[in-house]
Amino acid sequence: MATEENTEREKAHDERPERISAPTAMRHATGQLAQMLQCEPASVSALKPTDDGWLANVEVVEIERVPDTASVMASYRVHLDEQGQLVGYERTRRYGRGQIDR
Repeated sequence: MATEENTEREKAHDERPERISAPTAMRHATGQLAQMLQCEPASVSALKPTDDGWLANVEVVEIERVPDTASVMASYRVHLDEQGQLVGYERTRRYGRGQIDR
């Protein structure tokens, strides 16, 4: 019985797709968010694995102004599954490009 349970667990583990790497997750997060928002991400400020994929914070220029320190930035939390597919996103913050966190 115990070997049958182990075999079932191994089979389930083998069928589960492998998690993408952190650099690949970063590329997926920025690329898919850019498609959704129709604007180019500036950077990834955080990336961490979760039980079901990845969670990334992506900084985006929402409104470009001159000088660029007057541009309006936004931080988006991006949820990816283990294969790097976007499953959700939300804007968590808007701020001026020249603004420093306190």
